Amino acid sequence: MSGDDYAALSKAQLFERLAEGLTGGVTVVTPNQRLAQTLSREFDAKQAAQGRSAWESADILPYSAFVQRCYEDAMYSEFASALPILLTPAQEQALWEDIIRRSDAGGALLAIPETAAVAADAWKTAHAWRLLDSLRSGQLNEDATAFRDWCAQYSLRCERDRHIDAASLPDLVAARMHESGMRKPKLLAVYGFDIRTRQQEALFDALQAAGTEVLVSAREAREASVLRLACVDARDEIGRAAAWARARLEADPKARIGIVVPDLAERRKALMRTFRTVMASLFPGAKQEPLPFNISLGEALTSYPLVQAACLILELAGREIEFGRASLLIRSPFIAAGEAEAAGRARLDLELRRRAEPAINLERLLDTLAAAGAGALAPELAQGLRKLAEFRKSDLFAARAPSQWARAITAALQLMGFPDKGRSLDSAEYQTLKKWHEVVAGFALLDRVSAKMGYAEAVGRLRRLAAGTLFQPEAPNAPVQVLGVLESAGIEFDHLWVMGLTDDAWPIHPRPNPFLPLEAQRKARVPEASIEATLALDAAITRGWLAAAGEVVLSHPQAEGERKLLPSPLLRDLPQAALELPVYPRHRDLIHAAARIEAIEDSVAPPLAAAAALTGGTAVITDQSACPFRAFARHRLEAKSPEVPHAGLDAMERGILVHRVLAGAWGELKTKTRLDAIGEGELEALLARSAGEALARLKRDRPATLSGRFAEVEKGRLARLARAWLEMEREARGDDFSVAAVEDKRELVIGPLTLRGKLDRVDELEDGRRIVIDYKSTADPPGAWLGERPDAPQLPLYLIASEPNAVAIAFAQVKAGAMKFSALAADETLLPVYKSLPDIGWDAQVAEWRKVLAALAAQFAAGEAAVQPKNPQTTCRNCDLQPLCRIHERLRAPVPDQDGDDEG
Repeated sequence: MSGDDYAALSKAQLFERLAEGLTGGVTVVTPNQRLAQTLSREFDAKQAAQGRSAWESADILPYSAFVQRCYEDAMYSEFASALPILLTPAQEQALWEDIIRRSDAGGALLAIPETAAVAADAWKTAHAWRLLDSLRSGQLNEDATAFRDWCAQYSLRCERDRHIDAASLPDLVAARMHESGMRKPKLLAVYGFDIRTRQQEALFDALQAAGTEVLVSAREAREASVLRLACVDARDEIGRAAAWARARLEADPKARIGIVVPDLAERRKALMRTFRTVMASLFPGAKQEPLPFNISLGEALTSYPLVQAACLILELAGREIEFGRASLLIRSPFIAAGEAEAAGRARLDLELRRRAEPAINLERLLDTLAAAGAGALAPELAQGLRKLAEFRKSDLFAARAPSQWARAITAALQLMGFPDKGRSLDSAEYQTLKKWHEVVAGFALLDRVSAKMGYAEAVGRLRRLAAGTLFQPEAPNAPVQVLGVLESAGIEFDHLWVMGLTDDAWPIHPRPNPFLPLEAQRKARVPEASIEATLALDAAITRGWLAAAGEVVLSHPQAEGERKLLPSPLLRDLPQAALELPVYPRHRDLIHAAARIEAIEDSVAPPLAAAAALTGGTAVITDQSACPFRAFARHRLEAKSPEVPHAGLDAMERGILVHRVLAGAWGELKTKTRLDAIGEGELEALLARSAGEALARLKRDRPATLSGRFAEVEKGRLARLARAWLEMEREARGDDFSVAAVEDKRELVIGPLTLRGKLDRVDELEDGRRIVIDYKSTADPPGAWLGERPDAPQLPLYLIASEPNAVAIAFAQVKAGAMKFSALAADETLLPVYKSLPDIGWDAQVAEWRKVLAALAAQFAAGEAAVQPKNPQTTCRNCDLQPLCRIHERLRAPVPDQDGDDEG
């Protein structure tokens, strides 16, 4: 019998039959879980409205659940031993992956899991629409030929191991339906199907042949007020839909409101954000009262923080992990003592960022943690990681069956205290943990179809299972339901809004499965296989929407960026109209509006205490000159952005190495005379030794980077760079000099401040005069030392506070191909620099520096902390304090984000 020949049953009649309970023997099957739940609630509400206090639950379930129930009933019958074992979805995926990986075609594939998923979908479609015979055709393309071979292997494996999958299960149930041991309903109501596959109709026919009365039912058509609404763009459309839903809810708190979104997965976050904002002021303190909307589509299980923590533990126990991910784990509240040690772990994380590499393994992390003081800051964390490292060595290397890996993975998580027993899980977290345990249990069942595997493969497969599991914690039924297209089928509403109906989104573009012959898909009228089939289905769905509620709004955005969009051709006959909606203030705006804000201009901090310890050394004066607030924030509040581990060496580390190599070289050479006299081989050995010592010192903080071939290359680079600098000095500086100090730490007193500094180098000439030198990879011009707010006051500060009788200050630019001095001096013959004499004379310039630097020190000590960057376009460009000082609000424009030169 064709599905069109089934008798029809109204919804009211269906509910009357369901009210008969078990004696009526009525079962209702729906195309999806959402419609089954909605029908069950409507039936219960109808029974309550009739004054009943108790009634038998209606037997309403989705089609897939009905088929599986029939199979499970058969498993308890006398012919159970003859039935194959049903594969779980995870087992099906694993079997397809294994078959494809072993095939000739699989050798050329880069994404086997993704290919397996498409193949499984093709297998399901082929069964649903009876397309398997089309694969026996001699005219198949390369993809279809490969799929035919995979199908043959899949069938052989299932037959050999007595397996069956969800795609084949309806055929098995239909074939067994005539047997007396099969439990069948007296009446089967097929409710809300816009389209029925050939496989579904075959099962319904088998039921009818076995004595079950099969009827079709659907909601009654309603007279609706239909409106087509054009919105500016997707953001405007979502905002209007949210405001409309709230307005209808305020008018009738019991109203059933539906929002249908064709591309729900892509828009989920925007919908959640906007609806939460618009609805939040209905329930101030929404943490305690659930918001009145529900988005039906769940998120990947791996997107939930609790599951992320579990995956991070397993990733850390593997070969290597990105530091950013390890940092998330260290700060996670879901591992042992996560909240109790939160402050210590935050400080530990900051220290790790200074020392760690961009990628790190468990052993290196433990070493770095020990060096950073983890034992004192986070003892529970350190202990858990040590246990995990020991477990890794003893239990995570051999090949094992999935069930063994499931036990080992559970044990590894427990060693890290996952989930933290000292922290109570809320309802959503508890449900998430329960779902994670279900995924791990499902992974353990892969023994039936998978061989032994290594740890990396096991964790990767488990993570893919979790990522493919859509999950949403259960919540009370909400009056506003945000649904996808298929979930909206058959559901009645009081008010319905369908959005996103542009010509490129609706009807949906055909997406035939690439593994099945296209002509066969079109001939069978497989949905989405052809324009005709897609148009017919989407037109039927659209007609269903128009009859699903008393008020129906169909909307579409008119633009996406600069691209203009047109309405769907299925809407063009509907009149376009305007829709007046109230404007709802955001909850935060209501809070701000109720506040009494007092504005106080305060740019002066408490004066610095006389004995206060300062960090930053000469940078205190540099920052005070650049921006008083920067100096206050960095050196009194100690505000700074967390460091980000970097690959290789950064500019600062390379500069430190150059400083140390030249310090080591001059520490042995001592004088220009010695430099002139040293032999080539001896100089080469000296520089190699200095470079090696410099690298060894830095290696204590960067052991992984400064090892192996990279360290050798860097050592050679440093030696060549130092050699080039010394050759320049040997040739350009004629008079003899001695190096009086290198890397010399000194106490610098300027005005009311006592700072610490380290002079790179001080040269002493034959007549006793001295020159203060600072190495730079890129030297500032002498103008950076001048003015009321000098850009680079470091060298003048060294001169005033440490070498007051020096006759020159100089930047030594140690840069391949551009070796030079940048200097100001009392005598232009002191250094090989053109026009090094200050315009106002050396003595006057020194006096000016003394006055300027003392004034800057006094300002800092007095607490002057105004947000006054010297030049916002350059001073603020690379400053990390913008979120704190909010300079962009003061300037009414964002500071340009450009790459600046490295600061020395």
